[in-house]
Amino acid sequence: MVDKKALKELYKQTKPDMGLFTISFGPDTQVYVGFAADLRGVINGTRARLAGGMHAGARLQADFDKYGAENMVIEVVERLAYDEDESKTDYKEDLEVLQDMWLENHPGALKVK
Repeated sequence: MVDKKALKELYKQTKPDMGLFTISFGPDTQVYVGFAADLRGVINGTRARLAGGMHAGARLQADFDKYGAENMVIEVVERLAYDEDESKTDYKEDLEVLQDMWLENHPGALKVK
């Protein structure tokens, strides 16, 4: 028998993947890079806002409207590991540094807003 209480507790202790993701609409289109402490959640939210025409990034929204969801490619390009020190809970600064380093190596890429 499955112990639902134990599974629920295990789920609560699971840490989401964090890192960088890119969005593009084909090989010769603009590349956008974003970061997230919860990659799956942010990527899903980004898809939903773009599909609803409500994304804050005007250029990204315009590209989505032009090329469509069927041409959108979202890739996780780098994952950031959690520190062994369990007391650290805020990784935003680390993710911003990682994004800046990625942008230095990929001129022309834009930040996802």
